[in-house]
Amino acid sequence: MASLKEIRTRISSVKTTRQVTSAMKMVSAAKLKKAQDAILQIRPYADKLHHILQTISTLLDDSVESVFTEQRTPEKVLIVLITSNRGLCGAFNSSISKTAVDLAQTKYYRQLQAGKVSFLVVGKQGEKYLKSRKMPISGQANHVFDSLTFEHASVLAQNLMDDFESGHHDRIELVYNEFKNAAVQNCTVEQFLPVQEEDSDLKNVNTNFIYEPSMAEIVNDLIPRSLKIQFFKALLDSNAAEHGARMTAMHKATDNASELIKELTLTFNKARQAAITNEILEVTNGANALNG
Repeated sequence: MASLKEIRTRISSVKTTRQVTSAMKMVSAAKLKKAQDAILQIRPYADKLHHILQTISTLLDDSVESVFTEQRTPEKVLIVLITSNRGLCGAFNSSISKTAVDLAQTKYYRQLQAGKVSFLVVGKQGEKYLKSRKMPISGQANHVFDSLTFEHASVLAQNLMDDFESGHHDRIELVYNEFKNAAVQNCTVEQFLPVQEEDSDLKNVNTNFIYEPSMAEIVNDLIPRSLKIQFFKALLDSNAAEHGARMTAMHKATDNASELIKELTLTFNKARQAAITNEILEVTNGANALNG
């Protein structure tokens, strides 16, 4: 059994750890409220705009063309992996990074073997994971989460659109954690470019739309706007999911520390009682020896 001093030192160490995890839980809870409000406010707008974009893309005729709806054979693929810059959030980073690697090794296995799959990493933790797996990283944008604004996100989204338009990539996939609630995050794979057509049979439905000023102008303005909103929503989803995962992880860590302190305190009391009993026995035996 460990000495009383060792147990007392360990109890003190665990209490210090519990103070840290409890503080981190409260900080993450405060940040989560703001991040959750942001994603819940933009999600209905982004989803509706994306639906409109898919609808229009399905109804485009030969007279109206957009490079962002051009369906090419995916020879050159870019996977945008969105993680966090910091750890201590459970399996948040490892699970989404594993999803991205699995995507490359299954859906784009042929392209990966040919060296035509690359990763753009948003978040230091994802970058570490990919480097440890020796995956090809074409760039990183870890600074985005330092100031998560639509202006910064739109610049990165515009760079992706420019790469697709120039033919540098034939397909761009987003891999990120979708925020559901503080305890649940869904690993999401979403095709960013080219724009996917609506799954429903819209061409068989009477869609008598009036376009003002013209369908071409609406498409040329709506598609880039929608793509930027879609990318910003993915960043906000991941940001909210990160704080939720960290709050949950720190809550569990705090509870585990409390349980460990109880067990160590019980062990300490038992050891102290045993030490006191031994001292009493030694005193009694010594007194009996003197009397004898």
